[in-house]
Amino acid sequence: MPDIDTDTALAMYRKMTEIRLFEKRAHDLFLQNLVKGTTHLGTGQEAVAAGVSQAMHDDDYMFVTYRGHNHVLARGTPMTAVMAELLGRENGLMHGKGGSMHLLDTSRGILGAYAIIGAQLVIANGSAWSALYRGTGQVTVCFLGDGATNIGAFHEALNLASVWQLPVVFICENNQYMEYTPIGSVTAVPRPAADRAASYGLDPVVVDGNDVEAVYEVAQAALGRARDGGGPALIEALTYRHGGHSRADPGTYRPDAEVKEWLARDPLPPPEKPMSELLIPVTDIDLKAGEYERIRKPSGDVRGRRGVPPLFDVVTCEVVEDEADHLNLKRPHERVQILGPPSLGDRPTMIRVCAAERRKTQRG
Repeated sequence: MPDIDTDTALAMYRKMTEIRLFEKRAHDLFLQNLVKGTTHLGTGQEAVAAGVSQAMHDDDYMFVTYRGHNHVLARGTPMTAVMAELLGRENGLMHGKGGSMHLLDTSRGILGAYAIIGAQLVIANGSAWSALYRGTGQVTVCFLGDGATNIGAFHEALNLASVWQLPVVFICENNQYMEYTPIGSVTAVPRPAADRAASYGLDPVVVDGNDVEAVYEVAQAALGRARDGGGPALIEALTYRHGGHSRADPGTYRPDAEVKEWLARDPLPPPEKPMSELLIPVTDIDLKAGEYERIRKPSGDVRGRRGVPPLFDVVTCEVVEDEADHLNLKRPHERVQILGPPSLGDRPTMIRVCAAERRKTQRG
């Protein structure tokens, strides 16, 4: 692998720092009871999202889990839109209707965050097959947690991806815990992802998920092979979440010595640590201090709460309903029949789409 150039290294460092600052702010707002629902923070796992995203092409596809803030931000989605979604505001990515666990940004190839464990894997195969069929050279990247490796969809997705030689790269973020349970206590093999790769004709790849440079190089190689027709890849990135499973979980079930050991391996070095120890040559150390100060208060900021809660028209748009007008709305709207089996009562399933939204989409 060639050495990583300074611009790429700084871009990854910038991404990791922005993600860390964003999630710290999200945590603070959650404690103020401003974040709607719960949040699953990826603090400590920033290097995986930053390294993989840096290796992707702009038109590649991405699927993430409910712990998906890191990945969405690493792909370039503005902080304000993501934070506004967490706060349930109309200017959020999903107009405040999705929240922390359901982030979507198709403009950057992010085809959803999935709260059902493992559900995204088989859907990722679909987007990869689409790219293969169209001959676009796009690659799908699908993130999953270590807990998903014990789900049937994991094995089904890997098998089909290998049989069809799909351009998809599965990234298992092994943060050592499937919710509150140590993954090693319920898995028959030491490496829940890599040790199963051979069953599907894939190489067992393990990378230090706290080393953004290593992640970038491994991801770049896997993406390149998939783009060139080499088929799927499975990468297991070893990392650790600094907090509990969600903001409602203090994480007290983890041994103190284990937490201390992993915190010492924080993927994001403190500002006073020479960047040369991580990525940047000694001659460019002076870049780090200025770069940190520039992104410590990112231009995007996290001003999501300046938005307003979703308006009535927004809340009632894109809502699946049957033929009966249960809401008895007095607002202009359209109905679009969904092709598929009928809903209860043999009435076709419909989706309510506000006329104003449809006109805006057509103009755009």
